[in-house]
Amino acid sequence: MDDRTPVIIGAGQVSERVGEPGYLERSPMDLAGDALKAAMADAHAKKSLAPALDTVAAIRQFEISATRYTAPFGHSNNTPRSAARRAGANPDRAILEVVGGQGPQRLVGELASEIAAGRSKMAAIVGSEAISTMRALLARGETRDWSETRRGSLEDRGSGYEGVVDMTAIRHGVAAPIGGYALAENVRRERLGLSLADYRTEIGKLFAPFTQVAARNPHSAAPTARTVAELAELTERNRLIAEPYGRLVVSRDQVNQGAAIILASVAEARRLGVPEDRWVHIHGVADCAEPAMLTRASIEQSPAAVAAISTALEVSGVSWENITATDLYSCFAIPVFNLLDAFGLDRDDPRGWTLTGGLPFFGGAGNNYVGHSIAEAVARCRANPGGMVLVGANGGIMSKYAAGVYSTAPADWRTSRWQSLEKIKPQWRVLDTLDGEAAAETFTIQPGKGGEVATLVARAGDARVMANSSDPAICAALRGGKVAGRPVRIEDDESGVNRFWFL
Repeated sequence: MDDRTPVIIGAGQVSERVGEPGYLERSPMDLAGDALKAAMADAHAKKSLAPALDTVAAIRQFEISATRYTAPFGHSNNTPRSAARRAGANPDRAILEVVGGQGPQRLVGELASEIAAGRSKMAAIVGSEAISTMRALLARGETRDWSETRRGSLEDRGSGYEGVVDMTAIRHGVAAPIGGYALAENVRRERLGLSLADYRTEIGKLFAPFTQVAARNPHSAAPTARTVAELAELTERNRLIAEPYGRLVVSRDQVNQGAAIILASVAEARRLGVPEDRWVHIHGVADCAEPAMLTRASIEQSPAAVAAISTALEVSGVSWENITATDLYSCFAIPVFNLLDAFGLDRDDPRGWTLTGGLPFFGGAGNNYVGHSIAEAVARCRANPGGMVLVGANGGIMSKYAAGVYSTAPADWRTSRWQSLEKIKPQWRVLDTLDGEAAAETFTIQPGKGGEVATLVARAGDARVMANSSDPAICAALRGGKVAGRPVRIEDDESGVNRFWFL
């Protein structure tokens, strides 16, 4: 192997659940620092890794990701350096990545390329969330001071929200990802000819095996195995969040979790005395992005996700048949269904589709869930030498996707194995307002303080338009039969929110 070949030498995870034995009420930065220390220990190096760490890339916490999130207890001004300091490191380069669950996987490709090019010898990716602790403290009326100031350079890449959500969607109640994913889910449901209840069962069949994996994972936020019926039936405990989703099958952000990954060149790993049986090779990484949801050719599909995985497999020189284990990003069902449909994969494949237990059950650790996926992939590779493990990482509303293939088998990096693909082109215009007729395409219904609100996406010529209705009769009609293709009347009520009714 070339001395500059990048390998993963350490992976660490930490977690805690409110009120359980050993609960320490750790801040996000404490969790991140502990995860980085765990990753260093995982390398089994003869020498200290901390002084050799030249680059630390941090995943952006939810509370500093956008204005709709808050940091009630304050936050670090330099997240990567806060985490690095706790692990005894002072890197030359500190990076704060953009928003999106694709971040950890994409950074593996980028930092591996930096190592292969000789611009870095050792780099770490670290992220954490303490949302569960934060909410528990606020519920008790307590406060903490989690603010801190760290000196040193910071490469802040900004939020990266451009093209993820447009203002039309935000005005119509689809600012949070759940509404967008629900719209996509209902396109697929109608294409399959399923009722809402039947489709909830399909989601339950997909996710019930995930809960079994989560139940065995000591880092899970919700380590409880559940049946298909428990996941599918709407009850007081599994209340409707956005049609067709019940509470139990949506990403769980109330977690206290941290994860870190350490990469090094082969030469640096040898210098530091990292045993070769700890090395995990990066065989291929690819990432791709979509335009905003309403401009895509199909709301239910993500060509970017398919392209990222296809390219990662191609660069790695393997096919789906060679993959021995997989973690597909599962904030909701549709990102998993999208890939199973596109590649003709079996929902009940015995290899399974999660290593962690999935975001609704293991926990959706903000933008850093895939840090945990990669840590689990590293462990799986070591336990099954020569096996090939695939990790899929999703961000936004199926807006950004990164994929990576890992194995203990060596990978030749004399030619880069990271490909950042061209963004998918938009196919539809978006109308902010419309006074006229259109053809319904998809919908969701979300509970609100004033009752349920239905959000419709409709087609008018070569454009899409959104509209809302709080009429119970319209909500009932949406639930009662096929929606796609039905003629609707849309009008602007001058507030920027369109209203609709069926013709």
